[in-house]
Amino acid sequence: MHRTAYLLCGDWYLADDLVQEALAKAYSNWRKVQRADSPSAYVRRILINESRRGWRRVRNITVHADVDGTVADMSDEVVNRAELLQALQSLPARQRATVVLRFLEGLSERETAAVLGCSEGTVKSQTSRALIKLKSVLNRGEI
Repeated sequence: MHRTAYLLCGDWYLADDLVQEALAKAYSNWRKVQRADSPSAYVRRILINESRRGWRRVRNITVHADVDGTVADMSDEVVNRAELLQALQSLPARQRATVVLRFLEGLSERETAAVLGCSEGTVKSQTSRALIKLKSVLNRGEI
Protein backbone atom coordinates (compact mmCIF):
# COMPACT_ATOMS: atom_id res chain seq x y z
CA MET A 1 0.00 0.00 0.00
CA HIS A 2 2.81 2.38 0.85
CA ARG A 3 4.44 1.94 -2.55
CA THR A 4 1.13 2.57 -4.30
CA ALA A 5 0.49 5.65 -2.19
CA TYR A 6 3.97 6.96 -3.01
CA LEU A 7 3.43 6.44 -6.72
CA LEU A 8 0.12 8.27 -6.49
CA CYS A 9 1.43 11.31 -4.62
CA GLY A 10 5.20 11.36 -5.20
CA ASP A 11 6.16 12.02 -1.58
CA TRP A 12 7.07 9.40 1.04
CA TYR A 13 5.68 11.46 3.91
CA LEU A 14 2.37 12.09 2.16
CA ALA A 15 2.29 8.39 1.29
CA ASP A 16 2.59 7.57 4.99
CA ASP A 17 -0.37 9.84 5.70
CA LEU A 18 -2.42 8.38 2.85
CA VAL A 19 -1.87 4.81 4.03
CA GLN A 20 -2.70 5.76 7.60
CA GLU A 21 -5.92 7.49 6.53
CA ALA A 22 -6.91 4.60 4.27
CA LEU A 23 -6.33 2.01 6.98
CA ALA A 24 -8.19 4.09 9.55
CA LYS A 25 -11.18 4.37 7.20
CA ALA A 26 -11.01 0.65 6.42
CA TYR A 27 -11.00 -0.12 10.14
CA SER A 28 -13.96 2.17 10.82
CA ASN A 29 -15.89 0.49 7.96
CA TRP A 30 -14.58 -3.00 8.61
CA ARG A 31 -17.94 -4.72 8.20
CA LYS A 32 -18.28 -3.28 4.69
CA VAL A 33 -14.70 -4.27 3.89
CA GLN A 34 -15.33 -7.86 4.98
CA ARG A 35 -18.54 -8.09 2.92
CA ALA A 36 -16.87 -6.78 -0.24
CA ASP A 37 -16.19 -9.21 -3.09
CA SER A 38 -12.53 -8.22 -2.89
CA PRO A 39 -11.47 -6.62 0.40
CA SER A 40 -8.05 -5.66 -0.99
CA ALA A 41 -9.71 -3.82 -3.90
CA TYR A 42 -12.01 -2.09 -1.43
CA VAL A 43 -9.06 -0.85 0.63
CA ARG A 44 -7.20 0.17 -2.56
CA ARG A 45 -10.26 2.20 -3.53
CA ILE A 46 -10.18 3.95 -0.16
CA LEU A 47 -6.49 4.76 -0.78
CA ILE A 48 -7.27 6.19 -4.24
CA ASN A 49 -10.13 8.28 -2.83
CA GLU A 50 -7.90 9.64 -0.08
CA SER A 51 -5.21 10.55 -2.59
CA ARG A 52 -7.80 12.33 -4.76
CA ARG A 53 -9.01 14.25 -1.74
CA GLY A 54 -5.42 15.37 -1.21
CA TRP A 55 -5.05 16.35 -4.88
CA ARG A 56 -8.09 18.59 -4.61
CA ARG A 57 -6.63 20.37 -1.58
CA VAL A 58 -3.23 21.00 -3.12
CA ARG A 59 -4.14 21.24 -6.78
CA ASN A 60 -1.66 24.03 -7.53
CA ILE A 61 1.34 22.53 -5.74
CA THR A 62 3.86 20.77 -7.97
CA VAL A 63 5.25 17.55 -6.55
CA HIS A 64 8.86 16.71 -7.33
CA ALA A 65 10.33 13.25 -7.04
CA ASP A 66 12.86 12.74 -4.29
CA VAL A 67 16.10 12.11 -6.14
CA ASP A 68 18.37 11.93 -3.08
CA GLY A 69 19.85 8.51 -2.59
CA THR A 70 18.91 7.12 -5.98
CA VAL A 71 21.40 4.96 -7.80
CA ALA A 72 22.19 5.78 -11.41
CA ASP A 73 21.04 3.15 -13.86
CA MET A 74 23.84 1.35 -15.69
CA SER A 75 21.93 1.12 -18.95
CA ASP A 76 21.47 4.05 -21.31
CA GLU A 77 18.35 2.36 -22.66
CA VAL A 78 16.46 2.28 -19.36
CA VAL A 79 14.72 5.39 -18.11
CA ASN A 80 16.09 6.80 -14.89
CA ARG A 81 13.78 6.07 -11.95
CA ALA A 82 13.62 9.72 -10.91
CA GLU A 83 12.67 10.77 -14.45
CA LEU A 84 9.94 8.14 -14.55
CA LEU A 85 8.53 9.29 -11.20
CA GLN A 86 8.51 12.90 -12.36
CA ALA A 87 6.84 11.91 -15.63
CA LEU A 88 4.26 9.96 -13.64
CA GLN A 89 3.57 13.04 -11.52
CA SER A 90 2.92 15.06 -14.70
CA LEU A 91 -0.13 12.92 -15.49
CA PRO A 92 -3.64 13.96 -14.44
CA ALA A 93 -4.80 12.20 -11.27
CA ARG A 94 -7.10 9.64 -12.94
CA GLN A 95 -4.51 8.67 -15.55
CA ARG A 96 -1.84 8.36 -12.86
CA ALA A 97 -4.08 6.12 -10.76
CA THR A 98 -4.81 3.97 -13.81
CA VAL A 99 -1.13 3.53 -14.70
CA VAL A 100 -0.17 2.77 -11.10
CA LEU A 101 -2.89 0.16 -10.69
CA ARG A 102 -2.42 -1.46 -14.11
CA PHE A 103 1.35 -1.58 -14.45
CA LEU A 104 2.83 -1.14 -11.00
CA GLU A 105 0.23 -3.04 -9.00
CA GLY A 106 -0.37 -5.56 -11.80
CA LEU A 107 -4.16 -5.36 -11.80
CA SER A 108 -6.19 -6.37 -14.85
CA GLU A 109 -8.40 -3.90 -16.68
CA ARG A 110 -11.44 -5.37 -14.92
CA GLU A 111 -9.84 -5.12 -11.46
CA THR A 112 -8.66 -1.56 -12.15
CA ALA A 113 -12.15 -0.58 -13.28
CA ALA A 114 -13.59 -2.04 -10.07
CA VAL A 115 -11.10 -0.14 -7.90
CA LEU A 116 -11.65 3.16 -9.72
CA GLY A 117 -15.41 2.71 -10.02
CA CYS A 118 -15.52 3.11 -13.80
CA SER A 119 -15.94 0.97 -16.91
CA GLU A 120 -13.24 -1.15 -18.52
CA GLY A 121 -13.45 1.13 -21.56
CA THR A 122 -12.57 4.11 -19.39
CA VAL A 123 -9.58 2.21 -18.00
CA LYS A 124 -8.44 1.43 -21.56
CA SER A 125 -8.79 5.02 -22.76
CA GLN A 126 -7.14 6.50 -19.64
CA THR A 127 -4.27 4.02 -19.95
CA SER A 128 -3.81 4.82 -23.62
CA ARG A 129 -3.77 8.58 -23.02
CA ALA A 130 -1.43 8.19 -20.06
CA LEU A 131 1.06 6.09 -22.00
CA ILE A 132 1.06 8.57 -24.89
CA LYS A 133 1.69 11.44 -22.47
CA LEU A 134 4.42 9.53 -20.61
CA LYS A 135 6.14 8.68 -23.87
CA SER A 136 6.04 12.27 -25.09
CA VAL A 137 7.25 13.68 -21.76
CA LEU A 138 10.10 11.18 -21.49
CA ASN A 139 11.13 11.59 -25.14
CA ARG A 140 11.15 15.39 -24.97
CA GLY A 141 12.85 15.55 -21.61
CA GLU A 142 10.22 17.96 -20.23
CA ILE A 143 10.90 16.84 -16.72
